[in-house]
Amino acid sequence: MARILIGGAGGAPANNFIMSLRASGDGDYFIGVCSVPSDLFLADVDERFVVPYAVAPDYMDRLEPIIRATKPDLVHSQHDFEVRRLSRERDRLSALGVKYLFPDAQTVEDCVDKNRSYEIWKKAGVPVPETVLVTSEDDLRAAFEEFGGEVWLRAVEGGGGKGALPSDNYDFAKLWIDRFDGWGRFTAARCLTPQSVTWMSIWYQGELVVAQTRRRRSWNFGDRTLSGVTGITGVGETFSDAVVTDTAIAAIQALDTRPNGIFSVDMTYDKQGRPFLTEINIGRFFTTHFFFTKAGVNFPKIYRDLALEGRLPDLERKINPLPDGLLWIRGMDVAPHLTTVEELEAIEKQR
Repeated sequence: MARILIGGAGGAPANNFIMSLRASGDGDYFIGVCSVPSDLFLADVDERFVVPYAVAPDYMDRLEPIIRATKPDLVHSQHDFEVRRLSRERDRLSALGVKYLFPDAQTVEDCVDKNRSYEIWKKAGVPVPETVLVTSEDDLRAAFEEFGGEVWLRAVEGGGGKGALPSDNYDFAKLWIDRFDGWGRFTAARCLTPQSVTWMSIWYQGELVVAQTRRRRSWNFGDRTLSGVTGITGVGETFSDAVVTDTAIAAIQALDTRPNGIFSVDMTYDKQGRPFLTEINIGRFFTTHFFFTKAGVNFPKIYRDLALEGRLPDLERKINPLPDGLLWIRGMDVAPHLTTVEELEAIEKQR
């Protein structure tokens, strides 16, 4: 049994992590911290504490007394900004006797800043959609001209499709950036298709431990956003593609010659069916990783054992150990359902 402090407790990404470790049967003790007090009521944890947002100056000063009082063996977060803050405080965590499994500090910084990671991948020749940092109206006009009259806007930092907007109208795109005070903090990219895929992986001291591909068949509530993107997967599917795997590994190794920890690689397909890198969710699993646990591969359990004991899993295959065609169907206020493509298609035929 280990004592594990989990950031963002009560939010879906952290809850998937906790559910996976509960399912492992190790009997771990969970200390949940969150900056949204009401979320803590949704967390299956043994202790609950409110902390400031990770970007707040006093975040660590508030977290340290909690660590001293609860004595966790391991700390983990499922939010970009908290991952980055904890990464920056890794020496302080070590002094408190807490273990972690973080990627290299610079790798974390590079991945949280999507424009910085784009520049690294572009230089390394990894396929990425052409992108510019929008610092002025001239940059925005140039992007429309260069990318064929349509651009994909998004915030440089933040998850869940933050600030995402496809637009073929310059005036509307300008209003959008104005609305978010996004000049210098938004990028404009060439538009791709709605089809996306994620390659979630764990690395240990430079070696790949396990990776699984999942493509997204739909977003939940996508019809309620201008971009169609919500960051909330509706239906996910296990999937294998050698090009996706090769692209993901190239992207990771372009950032870090000795990867360590979690690298969740997001890609979007172009109209010719080629995957292009959009971002790496660094130091955390994608939100719905309990899908893989229910299907038979418990990524948080593997991560926990590596972080605490350096223990490697016994897997027949490191890459895509799960069969293709498993589906994870999600909704609001209902437990997700694990099924197969064949079962869904049988239902769809009734239409």
